[in-house]
Amino acid sequence: MWNGLQSVFEFVKAAQNKSRKLTRRRFLRHTIWATPLLALADAFAVEPEWVKIRSVRPSLSKSTHRLVQFTDVHHKGDRAYLQSVVDKINKLSPEFVCFTGDIVEDTKFLSEALELIQAIKSPVYGIPGNHDYWSHADFDVIAKCFSRTGGAWLLDEEIVTPDGSVNVIGSTCTKAPKVKPRAGMKNILLIHYPAWVEKLSGQKFDLILAGHSHGGQVRIPFYGPLMLPFGVNQYDLGLFHTPPGPLYVNAGIGYFHLNVRFNCRPEITVFEI
Repeated sequence: MWNGLQSVFEFVKAAQNKSRKLTRRRFLRHTIWATPLLALADAFAVEPEWVKIRSVRPSLSKSTHRLVQFTDVHHKGDRAYLQSVVDKINKLSPEFVCFTGDIVEDTKFLSEALELIQAIKSPVYGIPGNHDYWSHADFDVIAKCFSRTGGAWLLDEEIVTPDGSVNVIGSTCTKAPKVKPRAGMKNILLIHYPAWVEKLSGQKFDLILAGHSHGGQVRIPFYGPLMLPFGVNQYDLGLFHTPPGPLYVNAGIGYFHLNVRFNCRPEITVFEI
């Protein structure tokens, strides 16, 4: 009798083990099937407007200023989204804001984009990107908008902040920057193309800010961006320590071609320098 019961127990145990194995297999199979679908959902429906606020401290020295960078808005009429970006910037209450190019691709969206940018409650210092040129945006209109914030639209120009301690230098993307930092104050250089950091030999800045790359928009883990535009080179995203100073490349707010992002959320960056 005992032997019979033992045989039954062994049979039931074997059946349970077989059931568990099948369950694990099903789980793994379903996971494999679901992963690409989840990645697509994230890339098209979640990340494109899931704005990240990233804090960066380029050096270990004591910080005296707090500023924000945003870039590559590429505004296409999504008023609610750009308004949410402006609201996030205002909640950060920076001393000033730096914009590193590409407000629009089509000038029919320029008026709305500037209306929203003008609602930023800190001085905004900005430069044009390639799409601002290609769209034939009216730079005089843009300059008036930035001026109303207390900032400036800088076309190969520089301006000292009201407290007299920071020199903001804005370089256009039509020619290599020919600028010199000022002694006795912090010097921040705004460029659109990250690769142009290589054209700054012999100069030294406290911070260099760039955009243009969008971080690639789609970044494969352990590989990097699938595609990058011209003018980027290896400076695709994040902080790079270069001979002219720390370079930060922002992932941008908007998109170009496809409204898709994966492992590369849109970004507002806060700096302590």
